[in-house]
Amino acid sequence: MDIKKRCPWVPLDKELYVRYHDEEWGVPVRDARALFAKLCLDGAQAGLTWWTILQRRENYYAAFDGFDPEKIVRYDDAKIAALLANAGIIRNRQKVNSVINNARGYLKIVEETGSFSDYLWGFVGGQTQQNELRHLQDYPATSPESEAMSKALKKYGFSFVGPTIVYAFMQAVGMVNDHSVDCFRRHEV
Repeated sequence: MDIKKRCPWVPLDKELYVRYHDEEWGVPVRDARALFAKLCLDGAQAGLTWWTILQRRENYYAAFDGFDPEKIVRYDDAKIAALLANAGIIRNRQKVNSVINNARGYLKIVEETGSFSDYLWGFVGGQTQQNELRHLQDYPATSPESEAMSKALKKYGFSFVGPTIVYAFMQAVGMVNDHSVDCFRRHEV
C-alpha cells in the first residue's frame, strides 16, 4: 500500500496522474524543446482539465513532430487539416494554430536571445522559487513572474499563454516549487 503524502490536488485514483506528480511535476526542466512542448500542452489545456491533455500527451508529441519548432513553422494547410482530423488531440483550430504561432515565437526568442530556456528561466532569476503551501486553497493561480512572462511571450506572438496557464507551466517545469510542505516530492525537486 502506497502511504506517501502527496500534494492535495493529486487524484489518487488516477495512476497516470499520480505518476505525473511523482516523477515529473515540479522537476526543473532546462531543455528548450521540452519547455516549448510543455508550454504548448498547457495552452491546449485552456478551458479543459490537465487530465484531458495528460491522457493525450503522447498523441500530441506524435502529431506535432516531437514539438520541433523548425518543423512546425513549415506546416501547410494539408498538415493543419490532418491535425484537425486527428482524434488523438484536441481538434480546436485556434489551439492548433497556436502551436504554429508559438513555434514562430520560439524561433524569434532564440534568434534574439540565444536561448529559449535561459529566456524563460530569467523570469525567476535562473533558479527555482520556493513556496510554502499547505492546503489546496493556498495554491496561487498566478504570480507577478507568470504575469510578466505571459506579457513577454505574447509580444513574441505566443497565444494561449495567459498568466494562469503560464503559472501552471512554471509549476510543472520546476520554476516554482509548489509541492506542498508535507509532500514527499518537495525536497526531492
